Amino acid sequence: MAKKVRIPTPLRKLTNNEELVEVNAATIGEAITELQSRYPGIAERLVDEKGEVRRFVNVYVNEEDIRFLKNSQTPLKDGDEISIIPAIAGG
Repeated sequence: MAKKVRIPTPLRKLTNNEELVEVNAATIGEAITELQSRYPGIAERLVDEKGEVRRFVNVYVNEEDIRFLKNSQTPLKDGDEISIIPAIAGG
């Protein structure tokens, strides 16, 4: 069974307007790599040059912030739901 990734509205133009994408990755880092291979350009919006999730992007696995888990090394299991939530700034 695959893992599901919820794509936020600002990034859906990269995923052909798909809101929910399935991946077969074992970690968050692998999920981002898989997304990049299918949707070129998405990784640069999610991770920095070191491959770490950008500070203005929040990633959750089953509603748990990966920053309190193992960041990009957070393991995934079948049926997990990954949510990508870009920070919103206003003024």
